[in-house]
Amino acid sequence: MRLPLIPTVFVAGAVATMIALGIWQLGRKDEKEALLARYAQAEMMTEDAPLMGKSLERPQFYFRHTTLTCTGSGVTEPRAGANKEGRVGWAHWARCTEDVDHTPVLVNIGWSQNPATVPYELDRVAGIIAPDGPDGARVVADEPAPGLEASARPDPRSIPNNHLAYAGQWFFFALTALVIYIRALRRRSRA
Repeated sequence: MRLPLIPTVFVAGAVATMIALGIWQLGRKDEKEALLARYAQAEMMTEDAPLMGKSLERPQFYFRHTTLTCTGSGVTEPRAGANKEGRVGWAHWARCTEDVDHTPVLVNIGWSQNPATVPYELDRVAGIIAPDGPDGARVVADEPAPGLEASARPDPRSIPNNHLAYAGQWFFFALTALVIYIRALRRRSRA
């Protein structure tokens, strides 16, 4: 029996791509494990870290404590969030500008059950640096603003590392494509 050229090339390319993606996910798993280990180590550091102005430098300081001279005032932006006991409600976010290099900083100043905005005025912020988007950083304040409860601390253990599952899915998809193709070839040869 002769294999049909175009379908065989197509299936072989698809299977090779899926296997390559599975191998890539295994590499990403190792990278994520190293990153999470670094974050866990950062949690243990007692020395304050700077909140760097350059976005590429920020990730090295995630999950470290910082103290900033950061000025800003206005009303908070309530967003879904949890308090330190894990209850779901509203985290109240404030904006300020760091005095040293004029970096804009988003600060979680506390939590409440009420989504109503809260007025704030900041001049100094102490808290934990956490990731915020691809290049950003935010700070979760140690002490809540008056009238608010403490928000949940950023926790690197909440960052998923599901790359092994993704790798398994890609390998399963490759195997499934092969099985379907072999069954199609058998059916074709009988016909």
